[in-house]
Amino acid sequence: MSHTEPLPQSWIEQLRALAPAMMAASPYARALGAELGEVERGVALLRLPYQEAFIGDPSTGVIAGGVVTALLDQTCGYAVWSALDQFAPIATLDLRIDYMRPARPREPLQARAECYKLGRAIAFVRGLAFETDPGDPVAAAQGVFVLRGKKAGAELRGRTSPPAKTTVKADGELEGAATNSSLPEDPQ
Repeated sequence: MSHTEPLPQSWIEQLRALAPAMMAASPYARALGAELGEVERGVALLRLPYQEAFIGDPSTGVIAGGVVTALLDQTCGYAVWSALDQFAPIATLDLRIDYMRPARPREPLQARAECYKLGRAIAFVRGLAFETDPGDPVAAAQGVFVLRGKKAGAELRGRTSPPAKTTVKADGELEGAATNSSLPEDPQ
């Protein structure tokens, strides 16, 4: 029996194939210029070539801390996408960065992130930024991302005013959260 249609790709293969177009479509990602190095279920690694435009201290050539934050944020997002079964819009809800040392001047950076808990409405991630050795990190990230899609976040749509308190339940759901009511309903 011959197949006239190609066999379906896994979501990870699709994500690898889509990454260049996704990065090109985002002015933020385009300006950063990171490239997807590795991706597997729940884990992503991005590489960031050194650019003179990223220098935060001209006297040392060290890149600005905001660039490190942007790299970690984007890497954490890819880790979340790789933990899902299909593409869904996501947004950074909270991102904590602990800077451990300045990046070495004129060296490219890498960031590796892991989505270690995936709930129905949110995902928890952690990651490291480093030059070549993850054991000697420039910075560490801990983040929470909001998931939007077929099931994720469905209970949050349609709210027009934020509640007084938002909490994260043990199963990863948001309780009492508000979202932008102008977002369309899911078609599914």
